Amino acid sequence: MANHLHEGDLPPGLFAGATSVAIDSETLGLRFRRDPLCLVQISAGDGDAHMVRLNRQTYDAPNLKALLTDPAVTKIFHFGRFDIAMFELHLGVVTTPVWCTKIGSKLARTYTDRHGLKDVVKELVGVDLSKAQQSSDWGAATLSPEQLAYAASDVLYLHAAKAKLEMMLEREGRAELAKACFEFLPHRASLDLAGWEEMDIFAHT
Repeated sequence: MANHLHEGDLPPGLFAGATSVAIDSETLGLRFRRDPLCLVQISAGDGDAHMVRLNRQTYDAPNLKALLTDPAVTKIFHFGRFDIAMFELHLGVVTTPVWCTKIGSKLARTYTDRHGLKDVVKELVGVDLSKAQQSSDWGAATLSPEQLAYAASDVLYLHAAKAKLEMMLEREGRAELAKACFEFLPHRASLDLAGWEEMDIFAHT
């Protein structure tokens, strides 16, 4: 298991042949047009994590953008709604196809209201994630080993969590409903960017 930091973009061909990758991002906050996208972390489910520290002046990352839009590679997120919107805003791409373990958890694990990554991974994968670096300066000139380890932990277990959730969704007859939600997720992210982030447009009022 190793963590790899790349400056500006992914090396070409790094995920050639992959059919799915787990992806997360780190930003300076949770507001779309105030807070910049700083880091994108990716794992193919092999125990390694690759982190891209983006050039925030240009956001020129053609290899990363190609991966995000590759129709042959499923991108696995936890609360992908935010990351997908950030990628659309800063990288100018719509990320597809996607699978979100938070949505999968809410549809499958109806016996609990604890759907955060830490809770999902602890129950389904048996790993207790540390969140000590969750609030830290991701725009710093040098990222600490602790920051990189935290960023890596957000993607290293998503493949395993997805596999467990897929079995639960099939068991409960909700796999097709989940699939429809995942297909809509990039559009939900676009609605957030367009100003409807606080509104349920499907609600009566």
